[in-house]
Amino acid sequence: MAKAKGKKAPALKSDKLRVSMKLVTSDVCERCKTPCTRGMDYAARMRTDGAVGKGVPCILTRHTSS
Repeated sequence: MAKAKGKKAPALKSDKLRVSMKLVTSDVCERCKTPCTRGMDYAARMRTDGAVGKGVPCILTRHTSS
């Protein structure tokens, strides 16, 4: 006999993957061997007078955790 099909249990929040990236400052973006558009735009904004920034997420430092 075949089993009856039922609804799947919804995924718990604790079972989802978490993606995180390191925040890097403009000096790190300017030294980067593989520059990205987000980093180069941020570095250009930080070169202006009076610019204040806290960093930008670096896609190269992306890692997932469960």
